Amino acid sequence: MALTGRAALLAALGSLPVGIWAPDWTGVLAVDGALAVACACDYALAAPVRRLRLSRSGDTSVRLGETADVTLTVTNPSRRPLRARLRDAWPPSSWQPGTEATASRHSLTVPPGERRRLITRIRPTRRGDRRADRVTIRSYGPLGLAARQATHQVPWTVRVLPPFTSRKHLPSKLARLRELDGRTSVLTRGEGTEFDSLREYVPGDDTRSIDWRATARQTTVAVRTWRPERDRHILIVLDTGRTSAGRVGDAPRLDSAMDAALLLAALASRAGDRVDLLAYDRRVRASVQGRTSVDLLPSLVNAMAPLEPELVETDARGLTATVLRTAPRRSLVVLLTTLDAAPIEEGLLPVLPQLTQRHTVLVAAVADPHVARMSASRGTTDSVYEAAAAAQAQEERERTADRLRHHGVTVVDATPEGLAPVLSDAYLTLKSAGRL
Repeated sequence: MALTGRAALLAALGSLPVGIWAPDWTGVLAVDGALAVACACDYALAAPVRRLRLSRSGDTSVRLGETADVTLTVTNPSRRPLRARLRDAWPPSSWQPGTEATASRHSLTVPPGERRRLITRIRPTRRGDRRADRVTIRSYGPLGLAARQATHQVPWTVRVLPPFTSRKHLPSKLARLRELDGRTSVLTRGEGTEFDSLREYVPGDDTRSIDWRATARQTTVAVRTWRPERDRHILIVLDTGRTSAGRVGDAPRLDSAMDAALLLAALASRAGDRVDLLAYDRRVRASVQGRTSVDLLPSLVNAMAPLEPELVETDARGLTATVLRTAPRRSLVVLLTTLDAAPIEEGLLPVLPQLTQRHTVLVAAVADPHVARMSASRGTTDSVYEAAAAAQAQEERERTADRLRHHGVTVVDATPEGLAPVLSDAYLTLKSAGRL
């Protein structure tokens, strides 16, 4: 039996004056005895909590930064009304800072044989699976002097998905894609493009596009129009090793890489290409293959949601072997990793020829905007030293990128906000040049 604050207050108020006027303490004992009887009766009239039936329903997934509503149904099978306070416990990362105390606690009254529904609204601050912990219920008697308390396990899981903030860039990238497809007046030609149609020659057209046979059959000069090939294979590889754990701004590099991967996947699937995903450090952490354009994005965000950076050095040889098994035919391999000198020079460069011999390779990395700000700082001795250190870091990063380009790799190096659109532009450039 748990005594409430009201019972303690009554005991304190009742005992003090009697103790002054009755030195033999008989009056105090009488008051405390009456209070004890009242508390016992109140406890007996409180609805039993262990017999309560609890169940959950509601949202099972939510994007990071958005809210999810989980409904808790409380059924009272006893003959006594339930007057209770309830705490619906979830992991700390399920709430915005400072909101857990109010969002997880509820008051409810359930008449005998009836049920009530409570909504717990969570707003997670991290990706992954958030599992309900336990439900603690305190049932009060009609006087509010004593209470019964028990804990129930009511399992429920909400998967927190990547936010896909770069979605806002998708309309502009699709507009450029339509231009490449020949649906507007802008036409492109490249080694890997497919013949689309014939039209009349206009000044400025590439003379290599003139179709002489068609010209001979008509009175005007005819030129071929081209559109990029479809049904190309794109393999997006997320490096989940220790370098992906480095924080740039408020999030790990891995989160920015995921956002860029989602925009690229959405764009490539609209272009008619097949997109697969591989997350790897020393073993495969996630894999998505063979999805249709309709199922692609849901499958990607679901696979990415539980991914966390692993504090191990990425096995470049194992990654290369896995990529070659996953993509046996020529593909565009987009590797989202780091441009730090040591992991690239000691890990990736020795095995890179195995990839570039069979595939077109694009390496994308997240740059820290703070380094650029440091390089521009002046005015004090400390700021000059910071600028020199930042300039050295930028020069080393560019030298690493040049070594990758020397092997025929396309390199994208951009800040977290710019990585997604810049990577998509690089894909469109490769597609328009016929290199896919």
